[in-house]
Amino acid sequence: MEKLDIAIRPAVREDVPQAARMLARAFADDPAFAYQLPHEPSREWRLVRYFATLLKREALPLAATEVAVVEGGIRAATIWKPPGAWQPPLPVQIAALPGYITCFQARSVRALQTESVMFKEHPEDPHWYLHVIGTDPAWQGRGIGAALLRSRLERCDLEGLPAYLESSKLSNVPLYEHFGFEVTGVLGMPAAAPPITKMWRPGRPAVGVDPDA
Repeated sequence: MEKLDIAIRPAVREDVPQAARMLARAFADDPAFAYQLPHEPSREWRLVRYFATLLKREALPLAATEVAVVEGGIRAATIWKPPGAWQPPLPVQIAALPGYITCFQARSVRALQTESVMFKEHPEDPHWYLHVIGTDPAWQGRGIGAALLRSRLERCDLEGLPAYLESSKLSNVPLYEHFGFEVTGVLGMPAAAPPITKMWRPGRPAVGVDPDA
């Protein structure tokens, strides 16, 4: 397979439309979103609104979102949240609410229940939180997502900090284990909901390098 020229860079506001559409395609078959948005024909456009809201209101202000650009287009993205910033403050939640309601509409209660469980069971120790990682389906299996994941995990190692994620696809668990994540349990979701696996990557010893140097 031809080796790709992958450029990884911080996301900017101008990336939001393209990145939101890409992430919507990436998560169109995601079990957790299928549970929250069971009407398949409308799921993708609703997810565009969801990811656009998440990026603009929550993610970009934290300056920890990265995109992978290949052949001039955004092919993958990660939304990380720094230590102590995984839960958005109330004003941010209020500002984001209209966008999320537009996305989920009648399923807003189900979406809020899911978020409530995630908030309740989120680890308290300082860590980097991998909120979202997605690769355009047409570009999957070519190492783009792995390159993005490795980019931020290198910073975690420089800082000696752990990382945490929730995997809504069981098939992705071995991939995350390859990068050092360990399964710590399953979110306490309702019986009808798909399992969401909690995974923790222990902090590595800091090596005395300034990550901002």
